[in-house]
Amino acid sequence: MATTTALASQSLTPLVPPDSAEDVGRAVDQLLRAATAAQASDVHLRPAADGLHLLWRMDGVLQDRGVWPARWMANVVGRLKVLAELLTYRTDLPQEGRLKGGVDGIEMRLSTFPTLHGENAVVRLFVGAGPLRQLEELQLPDDILDSTRRLLSGTSGCVLIVGPAGSGKTTTAYAALRELQRSHGSGKSLVTLEDPIESELAGVAQTQVHRPVEFTYAVGLKSLMRQDPDAILVGEIRDRETAETVFQACLTGHLVLTTFHAGSAAQAVTRLLDLGVEPYLLKSGLRGVLCQRLLRRLCACAVWTESEPIAFWPEVRKHRQPVGCLDCWQTGYRGRAVIAELLIPDELPGFTTAFDRGPVADREQLAAQAGLSLLWDRAAEAVSAGITSPAEVVRVLGLPRLNNPTTR
Repeated sequence: MATTTALASQSLTPLVPPDSAEDVGRAVDQLLRAATAAQASDVHLRPAADGLHLLWRMDGVLQDRGVWPARWMANVVGRLKVLAELLTYRTDLPQEGRLKGGVDGIEMRLSTFPTLHGENAVVRLFVGAGPLRQLEELQLPDDILDSTRRLLSGTSGCVLIVGPAGSGKTTTAYAALRELQRSHGSGKSLVTLEDPIESELAGVAQTQVHRPVEFTYAVGLKSLMRQDPDAILVGEIRDRETAETVFQACLTGHLVLTTFHAGSAAQAVTRLLDLGVEPYLLKSGLRGVLCQRLLRRLCACAVWTESEPIAFWPEVRKHRQPVGCLDCWQTGYRGRAVIAELLIPDELPGFTTAFDRGPVADREQLAAQAGLSLLWDRAAEAVSAGITSPAEVVRVLGLPRLNNPTTR
């Protein structure tokens, strides 16, 4: 407990702005180290008329950390661009890069974007993902963990990992690759195509796409298939060409892991059809869709309470409510837990009709009727177990429609 309290106090130490151009390096280093100590996932440097606003994201929520004088905005962002080996003189175009060496060995990625008052900069810190190296460390439900491992034991087909930005898709994808390494050692050729490479994996051939020279996901994937791979990780499906190439690859004897932005497993099928992927490709190639979200865990200071039945969870009468203490930075939450749903078409009788074109609600209904445990089911279990609160579930999943099959 003392260690945790000291960590909290350290992370909330005021961030001292630079007092000269020569002091910018010290100020940037202090900012990144403080964010790392707080286990923040992102640091935002937001330019405005009154100065450079500092914020960082902890457990999925942005927290204000103060404002530095406007005169240092260009210097601070310029220092970050130097660390990421970006073009400091180009302030009119977005840029992305990795901070070489990071801070204390933590992987960091910088993204800059021109705005009215200067360049907005966001540093992604891969602090939280560091310890989560294996699938079992993600704390997925046992049934989903076992089914995911079974999917990874296949020699072909596509496994989709879906959810919104910040839902831990990349962390899960990397853990899946490590699972393949642990299971097969050097007996399988593992390759990746990413934008950018977010963490180095020993024994995996990793490649970064480079869009300015037309080295896109689709172009790279077509070439990778001639490199004799057994399993391919494609960082993200972003367009029709990439989606079609992914499914062509998985139908020619390759296991393909990839991420995709979708609100649910059934919605992922709808979005792929909307992108133009032919239904026969989905029926033949899609092995499973893992949809996940991250919910903030309640701190030990939370208290149990009884309430009237919750409209969308009539069976939940008792749950914990956040309070706030020094250990959780007065937020009431500390750390995050994953909830997930895993759709395996071959294991859901009658779901193959969902690959025909139609509204997403029909697919949600089919999945529910086939017995799939959906995100709202998993969230109800987490609330009943005291892991998180109803308010946190609504923050992440939104307010449900009471006639929606996903909240049955």
